[in-house]
Amino acid sequence: MADDKTVADMWFDPACPWAWITSRWLLEVERVRPVTVRFHVMSLSVLNEGRELPEEYQNLMHQAWGPVRVCIAAEQKYGNAVLRDLYTALGTRIHLQKSGLGIDTIRAALADVGLSADLANVAESSEYDEALRASHHAGMDPVGYEVGTPVIHVPGPDGRLIAFFGPVVTPAPKGEAAGRLWDGVLLVAGTPGFYELKRTRDQSPIVD
Repeated sequence: MADDKTVADMWFDPACPWAWITSRWLLEVERVRPVTVRFHVMSLSVLNEGRELPEEYQNLMHQAWGPVRVCIAAEQKYGNAVLRDLYTALGTRIHLQKSGLGIDTIRAALADVGLSADLANVAESSEYDEALRASHHAGMDPVGYEVGTPVIHVPGPDGRLIAFFGPVVTPAPKGEAAGRLWDGVLLVAGTPGFYELKRTRDQSPIVD
């Protein structure tokens, strides 16, 4: 029954390839575990405000405002459920088709999911920035700010919120491998006092 499913809340920025891979993994987890995924917006541009960054990354952060603003505007207008398909449409164009973060990509993604092209107008507007920041902080505050995206929140068996960054994995596991990773992530993230398990990343993101 749907009521028996665990709700996993994931915060994403459409610009991040690692978040994209994690999101595809979570959708695979839905197929093999009693899990329902809800997507929420965070912003790498908000996260990196005031930080000294290399020029190339500064330019990326400037471009990254557009997609998150459009995502939060869509959620405000149509409800949270709209983010699942809109994120998939944006991610497909950004990460698979390499179409960039610009207005043409945003308009095409809106068309893919049947949303008004007028939503693209907020990409250069601060109209929804207050809501964007609220969504960002709802995801990031329980985890801390030494991390980025993906961030996942899951209710623990004792009612305590389990909130963590990651997993950072490539490529996205499929089938039962996705389920086993889910089981393991919950085991370590749900252990009181557990903070970090890490090794040097020697592979670029493999998106599919």
